[in-house]
Amino acid sequence: MTGAASSFHSAWVVGPSPVRSPEAVALMREYMTEVADRWFLMHGGRTTTPEEVEGYVAEEAHDDLDPPRGVLLVARQGGDAVGCLGLRWFDRGRGTAELKRMFVRPAARGRGAAPALLAAAEAVAREWGAGRIVLDTRKDLVEAQALYARHGFVPVPRYNTVEDNPYAEVWMGKELSG
Repeated sequence: MTGAASSFHSAWVVGPSPVRSPEAVALMREYMTEVADRWFLMHGGRTTTPEEVEGYVAEEAHDDLDPPRGVLLVARQGGDAVGCLGLRWFDRGRGTAELKRMFVRPAARGRGAAPALLAAAEAVAREWGAGRIVLDTRKDLVEAQALYARHGFVPVPRYNTVEDNPYAEVWMGKELSG
């Protein structure tokens, strides 16, 4: 799976992409803009500036989402990249992988891209030999929490530190079978 595209729904093709590819950088920029705007609107009544977004993109190199430590999966429809999801090893010794940076462009939401990305990430995690996937998110990202819950993720105790992610407020996990 990590080397070839895989179809999990007739409309979606999900496959790996280098983190520094133009499509991945564009998706990450849109992701960072959306989550930062939500944060700033909640905590400061404003949106982010383009300079702030570029700073966040530069700060978050996402090197841990490139092999061998991880993979960035990109969902495509008709050849167009519409979403991404990162998967990385969190604790290889305990067989735990971690989801990072789930994003689907607004025009593609509600059409199955996110479930296709999650299914692909679970397939990759199983291929790696992981028995569990964990993730962290913020309380205000209720749509993400609902998506994960619909796909079998349940609340788990905090598994990382404030230094790992100072914005994390919700932790979820899923045991993988087969």
